[in-house]
Amino acid sequence: MALRLTNTLTGCEEEFHPMDPPRVTLYVCGVTVYDDCHVGHARGAVVFDVLYRYLGFKGFEVAYVRNITDVDDKIIDRTRQETGLEGDLKARVKAVADRYTERFQTDFARLGLLKPTLEPKATEFIPQMISLIQRLLDRGMAYVGSDGVYFSVRKIPSYGKLSHQSLNQLLAGTRVSAAGGEPADGKRDPLDFALWKKGKSDEPHWDSPWGAGRPGWHIECSTMSTHLLGDSFDIHGGGQDLIFPHHENEIAQAQGAGKPFARIWLHNGLLTFNGQKMAKSIGNIVTIQQALERHSAQVLRLFFLAAHYRSPIDFTWERLEESAHAYERLTTALDHADRLNDRPRVENPLIQKQEELFHSAMEDDLNTPAALASLYRLATSIHEWLRCPDKQVHVPPAAKKLSQLGHLLGFFQKRDSLGSQIEQFIAQRDQARQRKDYATADAIRRKLVDMGYIVEDTDGRTVVRKRV
Repeated sequence: MALRLTNTLTGCEEEFHPMDPPRVTLYVCGVTVYDDCHVGHARGAVVFDVLYRYLGFKGFEVAYVRNITDVDDKIIDRTRQETGLEGDLKARVKAVADRYTERFQTDFARLGLLKPTLEPKATEFIPQMISLIQRLLDRGMAYVGSDGVYFSVRKIPSYGKLSHQSLNQLLAGTRVSAAGGEPADGKRDPLDFALWKKGKSDEPHWDSPWGAGRPGWHIECSTMSTHLLGDSFDIHGGGQDLIFPHHENEIAQAQGAGKPFARIWLHNGLLTFNGQKMAKSIGNIVTIQQALERHSAQVLRLFFLAAHYRSPIDFTWERLEESAHAYERLTTALDHADRLNDRPRVENPLIQKQEELFHSAMEDDLNTPAALASLYRLATSIHEWLRCPDKQVHVPPAAKKLSQLGHLLGFFQKRDSLGSQIEQFIAQRDQARQRKDYATADAIRRKLVDMGYIVEDTDGRTVVRKRV
């Protein structure tokens, strides 16, 4: 069965066949490190984490690159807000970017995301960006203006093909947003965009043939992706808000330089909060840290995957609570099944059927809502079979399959890491109950509860699961 993915470029669902199997090359736009990451960032990160996991399951060797933008107007502004105006601004910008980089990496680790193969920073590739800009100039695709170097959009007749807009539509939008459409600064055309910005005396800058300055945002990803993955690579991903202008401009730059660039474009839907776009001006930003203070990373992951990755999703605390109950339904089935691990095992046709449905859903453009439905059906069957002594032989293989399939979505990570100390407490409590030392058994129960676990007595054994 071939994995099918919806390519934003064509608007069609296509069978995925990598250029150089079993190698798959994947580039995903990462974060701009000027503030703490919010749950919108988390949604996109989880979507591409699931893609990464599933490609690995299918036997592909995935080269996964997710960049870090560590020089940008927002970072410079944040640095001035936090550190004032005194001292070397370039050094202070680096310090602020490094601090928020460390914080976002901590947040992503807490989300249980697999680490990308490479996580390059924009400032590490300035020479390569300068080289790509020079190539565009040499090919007549760019020009030097009074305040930097600009890409000449009209040199690319197909510009707008990713966002499915014509040049006239894009120009009309530019005129609405730019005071009558007159070219700003050193631009020759309102549609043109900056490749290199001449530096101001008090801003971070690097030497270049066109004077000291810094790269434009779009040139960063065109440079890093092709330098690390090749002039053509399999998949480029990011949020739908990046389709235009960022990804459209990435294509223009790469193809203007003679590089075929990405074959398939995947974009995850955006996340709102109580029906509104998340924005600091509104005051409705929910950071990853704030979400994880109330629920586990597994619950947040389930909340995201309950919607198709291309669909918008509205974040509310009530819906997150519903996801917590749904995740507990899955983990409870596994926890109760653990006590039957030493019993006879008999496969039930339902188990294989749900496995087939799970993979059919995942192959169909990563249809995680349908894949989750298979997990829920397995959990429901486990609960039903546990109540019937003659059907308990089906429980261990069903639980094993539930665990295996859940892992492909990144679930059950904390359950697998109870740790030797917790296992020791469980053994000590079972031994205390067997010798009727109930005071010790109760003391161990309280200790486990204080550590954040739910403790149940089932068939004379202690069953422990992490509170979600």
